[in-house]
Amino acid sequence: MIARQTQPLDAGAFARLMAPFEPFETSPILAVAVSGGRDSLALALLSHGWAAARDGRAVGLIVDHGLRAESAAEAAAAKEVLARHGIDGAILTWSGEKPRAGLQEAARTARYRLLRDECRRRGILHLLLAHHADDQAETVAMRLARRSGPDGLAGMAALVDHPEVRLLRPLLDVSRARLTATLLARGVQWLDDPSNVDPRFERARLRANGCLVPANSADGGVERSVRDGKLARAAVDMLAFGPAGTAAIDRTGFARLGRDLQAKLLSRLIQAVGGREYPPRRERLARAVGRLCAPLDRGKSGKGQDFTLSGCKLMLRRVPDRRQLHWIVRPEHGRNVSQPLIPAAFFACGSPTASHLE
Repeated sequence: MIARQTQPLDAGAFARLMAPFEPFETSPILAVAVSGGRDSLALALLSHGWAAARDGRAVGLIVDHGLRAESAAEAAAAKEVLARHGIDGAILTWSGEKPRAGLQEAARTARYRLLRDECRRRGILHLLLAHHADDQAETVAMRLARRSGPDGLAGMAALVDHPEVRLLRPLLDVSRARLTATLLARGVQWLDDPSNVDPRFERARLRANGCLVPANSADGGVERSVRDGKLARAAVDMLAFGPAGTAAIDRTGFARLGRDLQAKLLSRLIQAVGGREYPPRRERLARAVGRLCAPLDRGKSGKGQDFTLSGCKLMLRRVPDRRQLHWIVRPEHGRNVSQPLIPAAFFACGSPTASHLE
């Protein structure tokens, strides 16, 4: 087992790690968050090979937080390493005044904003993050210290859908040692981020003291990646999209899903179409799922079944050219801003012209 964990990751092993996130579009373009450290460089190289084998490509997005005098040079060095391996890179700079308190959390928020904005600007559907098994164990340990509930102790999610991009963490079951071996086998040098050993930060202190977490406590992300793969396939089977960010749910197909999958599918769709930062509250979501699956009230017209949820209006209608009834989901008037986007799991896979931005 130890030997396996220190073997380099090859193309076949990485393809198996990506499989739970299917389906992908034809000729996928992957954005990879790259710091120049071993984890993100290994992910960038593996993603580049995976995408190229599918007539796609990878783009490295490097965030310069501007917190140290050396950061600009380090970002440029990371971009140069990517270029030597045939990967396009772009440096995103966190400009403006930096807070004195809560600096690490502010930097994290800025980093994700810059990455997501750049993906949206480029029309890139998938953003890959290099969090691995050691990171996951540390996350669980920190949440355990804070007495988090079951959701928190499940660790980082392997897949998170945002309205404009899909966050993927394919390395959650891979050790840092194995990523190091991957770079050593390729003769690739990396940079070590000084903040990783800075005792001002909780994660660095945890590493210094040793992270003792049960071996199976970080499995939640991997399990969720499989579950979310089922969700993506269900979405592709029963969702259709119209103009202005509207979506149509096949009422019959939706009713056949398990209740947990129904709730997750509706939650993600509502969050994206409604343009909300957070999903609907659990009790409101449960009531909405019940309404979508309830027997038809023959005494009501289609409009009599309509209701609203978290910035969206849900309407039971018969879609043109289709016999089945569909629930139409559209933004409530005045609730949505600019161009509404659809979560990445819900796009028309396989079509060369498919785009979540259309």
